[in-house]
Amino acid sequence: ENHMPAVALTDTRNLFGALEFSVACADKGIQPIIGCQISVRREDKEVRAGNGARLPEPDQLVLLCQTDEGYRNLIQLVSQSFLETPAGETPQVSMDDVAGHAAGLIALTGGVSGATGRHLIDEQFPKAEEVLLRLAKVFPGRLYVEIQRHGLATENRIEKGLIDLAFAHDVPLVATNEPAFTDASMFSAHDALLCIAEKSYVSISDRRRLTPEHRFKS
Repeated sequence: ENHMPAVALTDTRNLFGALEFSVACADKGIQPIIGCQISVRREDKEVRAGNGARLPEPDQLVLLCQTDEGYRNLIQLVSQSFLETPAGETPQVSMDDVAGHAAGLIALTGGVSGATGRHLIDEQFPKAEEVLLRLAKVFPGRLYVEIQRHGLATENRIEKGLIDLAFAHDVPLVATNEPAFTDASMFSAHDALLCIAEKSYVSISDRRRLTPEHRFKS
């Protein structure tokens, strides 16, 4: 309907939809771009947990396959995240693991869920810059600063910082969107599904929420 020659599917921490997605795209003459939003272990010293304390959730990094080698590397990273993460933790890999399997992959900074975005939310610009430079070294010429506009306050808060970093270090910008449903009319139904999944209620404000902008966009 949108006359798009290509589209990417990035499951979170897995590639479960890759095969079905690729076949469906090929049948319609659309180039499928295989990717995954992987979880990367936080390296901040202050987040080391002890005495049963729970570690904070890992940062997100979007990886897109550029070549066959990249696809094999992504499979390796996803498998490693499940096989080597201690029980009870979110499946994740280290930044060193990513660096060791970066060939043939394109990286996006992960928006507000990425390490760069997290540091900007915390007003830690030097740390955000440090993360971006490290990613640029791991993915030379294959890193993009990810801008998203879902109507979230955190996105608005860090957008200028992301753009400033991108221009300062000559890293291209890319606009992405996370579709959870096909169009805005499905927002209320999806919101109810989130409540069912998390055993919550629509009337409760302190819960996971999306916006009508989490729809498919051309």
